[in-house]
Amino acid sequence: MQLDRLVQFHKALGDVTRIRILALLKNGPLHGQALAGKLGVKPPTITHHISKLRDAGLIYERRDKNTIYFYLDEKKLKQNAEAILKIGVEAVMPVNKKENGKYSVLNNFFAADGTLKQIPSQRKKRLIVLEHIVKGLIPGKQYAEKEINEYIKRFHEDYAAIRREFIANHYMFRENGIYELNPPELWGK
Repeated sequence: MQLDRLVQFHKALGDVTRIRILALLKNGPLHGQALAGKLGVKPPTITHHISKLRDAGLIYERRDKNTIYFYLDEKKLKQNAEAILKIGVEAVMPVNKKENGKYSVLNNFFAADGTLKQIPSQRKKRLIVLEHIVKGLIPGKQYAEKEINEYIKRFHEDYAAIRREFIANHYMFRENGIYELNPPELWGK
């Protein structure tokens, strides 16, 4: 687990209202109005705290018609709570300045749940983000366009833009609707 994500987790829990929200969600999903009523706060306050908890990856939501229900992700809560005991020295000491810079970019552009907040406009940062995404693909495997789209959707909803970036920056090769990873030596060149 990345050190910054661990810090974000503990910051998210550093508020009494957020802890009370998690305690209520432990008994099952609730919508924002119900949470506001049970906690005696206004709905905008709940929206603020829900946002912090969602960013930390502690809750997720599901829509049922016009109502959004919030669920506690108990597995992530437990995993994050236990992560501090598993930290090694290498986690708190940056490897080198270049790696620390990449880590900083990834931390700024990816949410705690691994989704991309936004595609960086600066090329240098965009290449770091694209490289991070493409590393989950298998070298030598041929992917249909639909497979690539589904893979990218796990990170960002604009799969077409990211797919074009993969091709334009030589991360992948495309021929007749089939995609394949290029060797890392060609990436971002």
